[in-house]
Amino acid sequence: MEKYKVILVVFIIIAVMFAWFMGVRNHVVNLEEDVNLKKSNVETVLQRRADLIPNLVETAKAYAKHEEEVFTAIANARAELSKDIESGDMEKMAVSNEKLDVALTNFLAIAESYPELKSDKQYIALMDELAGSENRIAVARQHYNEAVSKYNKYVRKWPQLMFGFKQIPYFEADTGAENAPVVNFD
Repeated sequence: MEKYKVILVVFIIIAVMFAWFMGVRNHVVNLEEDVNLKKSNVETVLQRRADLIPNLVETAKAYAKHEEEVFTAIANARAELSKDIESGDMEKMAVSNEKLDVALTNFLAIAESYPELKSDKQYIALMDELAGSENRIAVARQHYNEAVSKYNKYVRKWPQLMFGFKQIPYFEADTGAENAPVVNFD
């Protein structure tokens, strides 16, 4: 009977150690997957920025260019009409007046479609999107580093340390990241 008790005790000890080992391993797997998820989130918001920002910049530039073309056409037609008025040439005045009418008609049509024809709103929207993207990236990086910290703290403690789990590096900013990026609208 004593022999069976010893075997039972040894079996229980082995079972407890195995269960403990599996618990540690599973916990590390959960922590590592959390880190991988956070890393993927960082990549997602970085990709969002990479996809979104150039399109926003081009949209704002196109909108501003369109406005500039409309107002330039009006200004040029008005200047031409003024010059022709000074010359006194009725035919040139009629042609210049027609050009100004076309430019103003285009402006009025655009103004009806876009009652607040102001590129500054486009730039404000662009700046809001830039700030929003940068905030999302900062939050995602912070969450990633928090998950890495939790993982690294756990795997560096005894007894997990003896299992040889490797630490995961933190997200670190690139060299020169302390300088604000320049947005160029040409």
